[in-house]
Amino acid sequence: MRGTTNQGHNYSRHWEKEGKPRTDDEDARDLRKTQYTELVNDYYDATTDIYLESWGQSFHMCRFPRGPEQKAMAIARHEHYIANMTGLRPGMKVLDVGCGVGGPAKELAVFANCHVTGLNNNGYQVKKATELARKDGLENMVDFVQGDFMRIPFPANEFDCVYVIEATVHAPSLVDVYSEIYRVLKPGGTFGALEWVLADTFDPSDSEHRAIRLGIERGNGIPALQNKAGARAAMEHAGFELQATEDLALRPDPLPWWYPIGGDLKSAKGVRDWMLVIRNTKYGRVAVRFLVRALEFTRIAPKGTTKITEELIMAGDSLVAGGKRGVFTPMYLMVGKKP
Repeated sequence: MRGTTNQGHNYSRHWEKEGKPRTDDEDARDLRKTQYTELVNDYYDATTDIYLESWGQSFHMCRFPRGPEQKAMAIARHEHYIANMTGLRPGMKVLDVGCGVGGPAKELAVFANCHVTGLNNNGYQVKKATELARKDGLENMVDFVQGDFMRIPFPANEFDCVYVIEATVHAPSLVDVYSEIYRVLKPGGTFGALEWVLADTFDPSDSEHRAIRLGIERGNGIPALQNKAGARAAMEHAGFELQATEDLALRPDPLPWWYPIGGDLKSAKGVRDWMLVIRNTKYGRVAVRFLVRALEFTRIAPKGTTKITEELIMAGDSLVAGGKRGVFTPMYLMVGKKP
């Protein structure tokens, strides 16, 4: 794992004051929105290598419509679905907003025989994505640019298609980021988003619901989650004509989207999936905590690794709780067209 600074502390400072949790009121949420650049960069500086080792190169959830199968296959199918819904075609010039380390960009560039540019505000992830694309021999089909998706560094009417997979949840304003996407999309072009949102059943007066929301936000570097209605309104306010909206998490799949992080051993397929699921069992987490503390104590892992590991465990618990209670979805699909 890279780094020598206390990345866990760098990230936790956004949620704590003098070691104690900050209040989770609207003022605190508004403050996080103003600090979204530092918040998100601190989060991914601390977690990118962990995600790469444990989750793979596509940092997102997916459906499991075929039941138990290797997660990599389900992830690829999920990516192909948004390619189909946005009409990716050979020769298109495509923008991946919030591209992570480039897993989806590479998959969709090959799947649709198009060129994908990945945009990411985190310098380490851009560097890693470029290295991984070169290693895979795909540097002619994808490229990666560092930049803020609130001020996309491309001219107007530049891309045939734009997509987002669970990335603009980090934006302080969905209206503003969708408006930037609208600007760089060619007239007649399509924008597809798989957005993290609160479900219609979320009740802000319910303390359990609020705790789930805070756990998801804190554990995933999110300034403030929006709801479905807000996401739809943001698309329309930005100028898009909505072609489709659907919460893919509500489809009656044999396995729920949260199964890999829910410790469900009976459904794991393949060595990598087994290792991921085992880590999220009760005893697996005990072992992970022990190992991480040992690695940090011996300075094999950088200072703060234990703290960020606890943040990620909280994130997993909150995501599973949000999914089981039906108050959160990581795959609210919206497809819009620029007139």
